[in-house]
Amino acid sequence: MPKAVRFDEYGGIDVLQVVEVDRPVPGAGQVLVKVVAAGINIGESSIRQGAMDSISPSTFPSGQGSDLAGVVVELGPDVSAFSVGDEVLGFSNDRASQAELVAVPADQLVPRPANVPWEVAGALAVVGTTAYAATQAVGVGTGDTVVVAGAAGGVGSLAVQLACSAGASVIGLAGPANHDWLTAHGVTPVAYGEGMADRIRAAAGSPVDAFVDTYGDDYVDLAIELGVKPDRIDTIINFAAAKKYGTKTAANSEGARADVLAEIARQVDQGRLDVPIARTYPLDQVREAFRELEQRHTRGKIVLMP
Repeated sequence: MPKAVRFDEYGGIDVLQVVEVDRPVPGAGQVLVKVVAAGINIGESSIRQGAMDSISPSTFPSGQGSDLAGVVVELGPDVSAFSVGDEVLGFSNDRASQAELVAVPADQLVPRPANVPWEVAGALAVVGTTAYAATQAVGVGTGDTVVVAGAAGGVGSLAVQLACSAGASVIGLAGPANHDWLTAHGVTPVAYGEGMADRIRAAAGSPVDAFVDTYGDDYVDLAIELGVKPDRIDTIINFAAAKKYGTKTAANSEGARADVLAEIARQVDQGRLDVPIARTYPLDQVREAFRELEQRHTRGKIVLMP
């Protein structure tokens, strides 16, 4: 029997289990994918801890995960876009991708380009489409000065690159360990901590036009302090601050489309977009993977390899 990540109650990483489950059966418009790689995301920690229960409750036992890449092993009825043996990447909306087998709607998958490694393909959907949506929401363009908080994280590391590609001057907020990586990708790094607003102003040399918050904490307040207009601030995590100031909250749900994912994958394939992989773990080490992720110091992505 195939294995999958499950949890039976809200809690810390100790509630995560890897258990045997029935083999999924693809329904109409679905394909069955043998998962090679499945990225993990901080939002999944929030769901598992119960922090999202009021807006997105779990039904127990609950699966986990959205990102995936793998090989099509079975077709459901009415599927013509893929064949058995095709290599694909995509996303599940059923909290199911952290598993050996997952049934996925065919319109949530795209072909895996030849130059996109498995671990990158399996980590790409959530962060790629979120970074796309966030940078689009604040209207990043040529001549803009843009600040990205959490600039070396899963979403932030892609958001800074997309903003640079759009012609903006990009300031990335990150710890010193990530400054060389940011500099190598055309981003001006600024360290967190006291005096950050002054350091940003000095690095910018002009008013800040847009701000993307991928981390939370008080970064929306910082953007307001810097004089950024609310309609050019996007936070993917601090919804209370967004409501207070009237900023944007565009994230994965606004970008989660196959055409967006295909474009992100194409840029990776062409070497125009770098997706840093911090570490890979086997499926049965899912607790260890989330323990590392929840320290919030990861550069890029952590990936499960079932």
